[in-house]
Amino acid sequence: MRMKSCSLSFRAVLGAVSFLALMAAGIVSGPAAVHAQSLKAGNSDEAPVTVEADDGIEWIREDQMYVARGNARAERGGVTVAADTLTALYRETGGATDIYRLEAIGNVVITSEKQTGYGERAVYDLDEAVAVMLGTKAPPRLETGTETITARDSLEYWDKRQIAVARGNAMAKKDDRTIRADTLIARFEEDATGTLVAKRMDAVGNVVITTAEEVARGDEGIYNVDSETAILQGNVRITRGENQLNGERAEVNLKTGISKLLAGPNGTRQRVRGLFNPKTGDK
Repeated sequence: MRMKSCSLSFRAVLGAVSFLALMAAGIVSGPAAVHAQSLKAGNSDEAPVTVEADDGIEWIREDQMYVARGNARAERGGVTVAADTLTALYRETGGATDIYRLEAIGNVVITSEKQTGYGERAVYDLDEAVAVMLGTKAPPRLETGTETITARDSLEYWDKRQIAVARGNAMAKKDDRTIRADTLIARFEEDATGTLVAKRMDAVGNVVITTAEEVARGDEGIYNVDSETAILQGNVRITRGENQLNGERAEVNLKTGISKLLAGPNGTRQRVRGLFNPKTGDK
């Protein structure tokens, strides 16, 4: 059974009587495109979604879900979710069908006007507007046009709060600057042109900041993107060439190349150490 395309309302997905009749047997089929009437559920003001699938859409009423297979795509407004298989979980609310969760499996691409996410699998919680991307063979990835963020375990994007959370060997890269950590939290804002740009990054666990000229390490760090300044804390090591500074807290200015070892928390004094290796001429 094959269906070229099927248009659904996101909040009242498959709510049109004519479309439900086609799905009574459990699977939509037929060579021609089938379109559901665009409806809104309850008091929702959200736009309808269009869902397309090459191999059909299955309605599993007992589990309250719809499954789209084969180059499946779901689109609402400027957001598109594409995958080999898409599953929409719904609940009945006041006689309307309310989709609350989307699950995507295989070659997942989530695209919006300001960012694109990639993963082998993904889950999108509509109530919280949170997307979680997963991957094993290929790490999940988020691209904003200015930043590229990857992770080994999972990559979350909180749309309402404009926050990305990368877990497990997380990395954020921009130009020649790379930040790595066990966990990265990136906070975004729109600039004057509407482009989504990172404003701050919180890094926790095995933090490594690399530029073309130096490498800075610490247990934790906060990076201010506008000032290009990072505050590192815990087992700090700053290496430039063969020279190295060690301490418990430091400020690293990636723009000027100036690094400062700072007093410990609450102004406590902590001994710092510098290792400077003079260059040796050729013999």
